[in-house]
Amino acid sequence: MIFTVTFNPAIDYVMRLPRLVPGATNRSSEEEIYFGGKGINVSVVLRRLGVPTKALGFVAGFTGEAIEQATLAEGVDCDFVKLPQGFSRINVKIKCGGETELNGQGPQIPQTAIDELFEKLGRLEKGDTLVLAGSIPNTLPGDIYERILEKLDGRGIRFVVDATRDLLVNVLKYHPFLIKPNNHELGEIVGKDLNTDEEIVAAAQKLRQMGAENVLVSMAGSGSILLDGNGQTHRIGVAKGKLVNSVGAGDSMVAGFLAGCILKSDYAYALKLGTACGGATAFSPGLADKETVERLLKTLE
Repeated sequence: MIFTVTFNPAIDYVMRLPRLVPGATNRSSEEEIYFGGKGINVSVVLRRLGVPTKALGFVAGFTGEAIEQATLAEGVDCDFVKLPQGFSRINVKIKCGGETELNGQGPQIPQTAIDELFEKLGRLEKGDTLVLAGSIPNTLPGDIYERILEKLDGRGIRFVVDATRDLLVNVLKYHPFLIKPNNHELGEIVGKDLNTDEEIVAAAQKLRQMGAENVLVSMAGSGSILLDGNGQTHRIGVAKGKLVNSVGAGDSMVAGFLAGCILKSDYAYALKLGTACGGATAFSPGLADKETVERLLKTLE
């Protein structure tokens, strides 16, 4: 089973306007609502690909109930910690030529809720996979990723970490199965700009030497590079299509890679499936659906 953790899930309220006038009443021409967060996004795409998954994390208030119901409606099993106060955040995305974002902070997370999450994580078994993705809200300890992996270390659980800087570097000693920095984040970690494939591969190799099993480096329109657990390097371009939405594309790539590892135990195929899933989300208003993924996968093959 693949478990995901979303520390600060959200409702994204997207408003499209012909123009935005500061200080005036603006009326939208179209609205959309999406439910999720990085871990939930991974679970939703996994479920659409037919891979069993369970979503964990924190929810609060009426917005938290809505997030939970939307997750269940996707067929994703979930076991969220219900916070006693506040409400899960609402992020407002104003699209008018460019995009203006107003992101909520999220609810306070007391120690009792953290303890409850750790109790749920303690039920994971040998052979399970745990996905930790995204930033940490300021009401959680800054080393929460490290604490979780320390608690579960040595139990035969595969770790996937999609984070940046110290959040990522500090967990490499626990030998995560997969990490997914982009080329800019990788450059920040090694302290230099990475301008060529050779430089990216060399930097990714350093993270493998520090403990990561698979290092998947996304490079936006330039494709991706994978240094796999067998020491092999794979290079792939991007799926072809019209960019509609960049939110969740990286999460979809993680989901596709994990699904590929489960379905075929082949890193090259996992990279292709991950690329197809990322593209399927980028070319859709919401997260990738299986039909689009399968169509794009054929173009990559």
